[in-house]
Amino acid sequence: MLILPEALIAGLVTPEDAFSAVEATFAAMARGEAANFPVVREALGEGRQYGFKSGFDRAGATLGVKSGGYFPGNAEKGLTNHQSVVLLFDPDTGRPTAMVGGNLLTALRTAAAAAISVDQLARRDARVLGIVGAGHQAQFQLRAVAKVRRFEKVLAWNRHPEKLPKLAAVAAEIGLPFEAVTLDRLGAESDVIVTITSSPKASLLDRHIRAGTHLACMGTDTKGKQEVEPALLARARLFTDEVAQSVTIGEAQHAVAEGIIKPEGITPIGAVIAGLAAGRQSDDEVTLFDGTGIGLQDLAVADVAVRRAIGRGAGETVGV
Repeated sequence: MLILPEALIAGLVTPEDAFSAVEATFAAMARGEAANFPVVREALGEGRQYGFKSGFDRAGATLGVKSGGYFPGNAEKGLTNHQSVVLLFDPDTGRPTAMVGGNLLTALRTAAAAAISVDQLARRDARVLGIVGAGHQAQFQLRAVAKVRRFEKVLAWNRHPEKLPKLAAVAAEIGLPFEAVTLDRLGAESDVIVTITSSPKASLLDRHIRAGTHLACMGTDTKGKQEVEPALLARARLFTDEVAQSVTIGEAQHAVAEGIIKPEGITPIGAVIAGLAAGRQSDDEVTLFDGTGIGLQDLAVADVAVRRAIGRGAGETVGV
């Protein structure tokens, strides 16, 4: 079994690698060639979450599981709040083949999913990017999404404004003007909005969002979390990584519970990528991608890391 510790991942997988791997995985799901298994996710108290995401991609020949969760006290310990590891198995024999550090891979695949949704669903003339949230993951989102449209500026809001300067530094790094604004202004001026928070209560309301906006809602991945008002989902055309997760642990859970949308009205983004469903149909349409984070994404980027490590002779091989 090959062991790839977290310290090696940055040298093995690029954001471009993550984009291609996740895009291929979404398309494979739409074609019926890949499937996620049910998520196991439990609250440990004090805001901590722990669980397992797993799946099997026949097209990519990947089988495995990611184990990890969210530990909000980690920042005080010099660690990222999300901690995880990916285990890969030979799909023919079940033999464990690799153990891969999953922290950076999770950040890259989450950002890639948002960027894919923008690439597929945002208006081609989108010029203003809005970001709700300013945590560690927001920086990855900004870098990834900025690559798929010619944005001219970034507007951002965070419940704790003192965290915004780090996001502003990333915007400066990639050459985009940055401004901290109110939610009213963010919604009124943004063509694309990425939400990446761990909020239990909606920040963005239906009234904030103008016609033609694309939203990538990336923070809700557990029962009880919520980033946007359910009424907004009722107005938008809805897309997701996986419908089953969207309606149970994703942003759609609240609108479904209130009976204002139905699961049948949510389109898998993979179907758009594979040419099996329509994406944006007009410039005035509001589109919303519910990025819940699926196990197959983790397996896809971990597989990239393993293949590249083998080619370079990186990592440590141990017997099992």
